[in-house]
Amino acid sequence: MVDCKVRFAPFARLAQTRKRFKSEIKPLKTGHPRGLYVLFFTELWERFSFYGMRALLVLYLTKALLLSDDQAYGIYGAYNALVYTTPVIGGLLADRWLGYRRAIILGASLMALGHFCLAIPQALSFYGGLGLLIVGSGLFKPNVSSLVGQLYAQNDPRRDAGFTIFYMGINLGALLAPLACGFVGQTYGWHYGFGLAGVGMLTALCVFLLGLRRFKGLGLPPSPQALQKSLPIVLNVRNGIYVGLILSVPMFGMLVPHNHLTGWMLIVVGAAALGWMLYIAISSERAQRGRLWVILILAGFSIAFWSFFEQGGSSINLFTDRNINRELFGWDVPASLFQAINPMFIILMAPMFSMLWPNLASRGIEPSTPVKFALGIMLLAAGFAVLSLGASLAGDQGRTSLVWLLLGYALITSGELSLSPVGLSMITRLAPARLVGAMMGIWFLSTAFAQYIAGLIAKLTSAPQSGGAIHALSPIESIDLYGHVFTQIAVVAAIAGCALLLISPWLHRLIRRNGDNR
Repeated sequence: MVDCKVRFAPFARLAQTRKRFKSEIKPLKTGHPRGLYVLFFTELWERFSFYGMRALLVLYLTKALLLSDDQAYGIYGAYNALVYTTPVIGGLLADRWLGYRRAIILGASLMALGHFCLAIPQALSFYGGLGLLIVGSGLFKPNVSSLVGQLYAQNDPRRDAGFTIFYMGINLGALLAPLACGFVGQTYGWHYGFGLAGVGMLTALCVFLLGLRRFKGLGLPPSPQALQKSLPIVLNVRNGIYVGLILSVPMFGMLVPHNHLTGWMLIVVGAAALGWMLYIAISSERAQRGRLWVILILAGFSIAFWSFFEQGGSSINLFTDRNINRELFGWDVPASLFQAINPMFIILMAPMFSMLWPNLASRGIEPSTPVKFALGIMLLAAGFAVLSLGASLAGDQGRTSLVWLLLGYALITSGELSLSPVGLSMITRLAPARLVGAMMGIWFLSTAFAQYIAGLIAKLTSAPQSGGAIHALSPIESIDLYGHVFTQIAVVAAIAGCALLLISPWLHRLIRRNGDNR
């Protein structure tokens, strides 16, 4: 019997090895980590709150507070720019001290409080609520995406598909938000809509807390001892971070109505971030330096994309209100509900894109990341060309068919799916492991610049003012103005997309230096 055991021991070990190997690779073939679905629903409800408020913001400023288009676009652009600036700080805090989990919980709590402040009909609570949302988003947004990246090994073929699934959760929340918050806000009262957004944020916090066990050792503070390091007055680093976050809320709240100050702040923060990234690139080894250059260059092109894309919440929103025939079965549909078109198309198209990239990869014909970006920008250009065409075909009343809005959004959404989830995946794949959160913050900083520029672009469609009085344009006059601006956007986006396509082979070579074929 002893001899038999010895004789068959190698076969037994081989069987155990095969069994262990099959159990290890099974998730790669059959599905995604369970933590992805916790983050899917967490982000779904956070985006419900964000897009619910966004669907109402410009309409609230122009219809309830009676601000001019210029003022409303300025506040909208400044708020969105700051929302995408603070992730640089939030990502850095998570990388060095807090860890992704604690940063997400803190951010969600501040954002819920911010939405409920917006539900109070007072100017002080309005701007205070925006300040809380800005700070909370800085902690929440980059670190949820970074935690998604930690669920996958660096070269896991499921990574892009996983981020596309995650991105579908974002847009399911964005779809529900205008239908719920937009309808409640425009039908029963603006502040009820803002309050409903707060309920969504509380739901996101609860989902994340209930799903923490799915992340095991992921997202924890890199050095718990560092959080306890002594500091004067505030006792330790952890308390110092909390105090700094609280003090930053009124500062950001005051920056929002003064959007020119936001522009200067962006320049300072952007210059500092660019200098830091160049320093990291120069001091890195050759392969890593090339990857950082790719991140930097594609971040620049993403600024162009999002500057145009974000017209959806500002100029396209008012274009829909003023120049789209919104009557369906005798009901004049509120303009805010049309903010659901983009996420609706994403939900319909995301599964196709999620399957498309792995299928192309299995055949060896998947486009590289830079080519995907270029295609995304050119699809966006086509979408604005369709909106411009629709404006040129408006009727005698200055209103054009809803079909043009739907077709334009379909093309713009296809561009978004080719660029945005791929960009998030790229950061978690190419950035140094110790700096993923900070690099995700840099990525969102490029979006901050885009949001600010988007506000400036939207002002090109503003009604003229004379002597402080606003000259309201008739639909006949405004349709020509919107059509002209949309044509310019289409041309510039097409040029940017072609330029990126030309340099994409060089960018792809930089990525491949470290064995990454995407």
